[in-house]
Amino acid sequence: MADFRTHVTTSSVLGLGYAGMGAMIGMPLDTSVVAGGLCGVSGMLPDLDSDSGIPLREAMGFAAAVVPMLLVERFETFGFRHDVMIIITAALYFGIRFVGASLVSRFSVHRGMFHSLPAAFIFAGVAFLMTDYAEINVRYFKAAAVFAGFMSHLALDELYSIEFRGTGLRFKKSFGTAIKLWGNKGWANFSTYAKLAVVASMIVGEQPVMDWLSDRYPQIAERVGRYNDAKQGVKDRIRESVGPSHFPSTNTQSPAPTPTSPNLQQQWQPVTTTPEQTPTVPAPSGGFAPNNGSSQWNQAMRTMPGGQ
Repeated sequence: MADFRTHVTTSSVLGLGYAGMGAMIGMPLDTSVVAGGLCGVSGMLPDLDSDSGIPLREAMGFAAAVVPMLLVERFETFGFRHDVMIIITAALYFGIRFVGASLVSRFSVHRGMFHSLPAAFIFAGVAFLMTDYAEINVRYFKAAAVFAGFMSHLALDELYSIEFRGTGLRFKKSFGTAIKLWGNKGWANFSTYAKLAVVASMIVGEQPVMDWLSDRYPQIAERVGRYNDAKQGVKDRIRESVGPSHFPSTNTQSPAPTPTSPNLQQQWQPVTTTPEQTPTVPAPSGGFAPNNGSSQWNQAMRTMPGGQ
């Protein structure tokens, strides 16, 4: 089989060609460069289960740095605050760099289901879900870059499984173990296809894909729509728990008093008069109500200090 350097060199050259092709068909230059880089790195992905550990270490280190950046736009659709995104990206880095690498090295087998067509579609689907949430064509372009880089690795492994001799060709025992649909272990097959089903269901739930299904397969689109409603409910709950805070207004001035305030209603109560009736004066807080010439009022005024 081809060694690590051969795989990386091949996928990197393929990535350069892919970036050039993207620029020629009208993709933005920065998008083409990123897609070419994804193609080059994807050449290491099938060897995550390698016994040597070099592809695993390099690929996990690169994924830990790049995956959080690719998910920024996805985080924004959830309404995460800037500090929340920092916390999530830091957790993703340590999770991928250490926890993910440990799990892969412990439970994977070299030339297992990482070397398979379902795995290629899984990684391409994950790239589609992570990148450029609003631009569907860019997402297809980058997902295809990951698929191309992944397949370059599988094709090289199959090519190196064939020996060219003067008398003809000889196929090694490893022939057919790279580009395959299933392996020898039932649990590995089930786990791989279960992951593929989850990724496929998430892709089908994307709005551009839903529009395409609605035009061609309305019954399938209706079923997927019910799934999207349930997924949207989960998103709403996430927004309520860690969504953007409502910052207080920068205007620190108190609002102007309005007559609807209970304390001001009594203060602003108009004094009404009629030709036959004198104005009614509000009663003091602890005294007598005046009554225009009332003897009680006069008596109270005389008893006050200075009263006449």
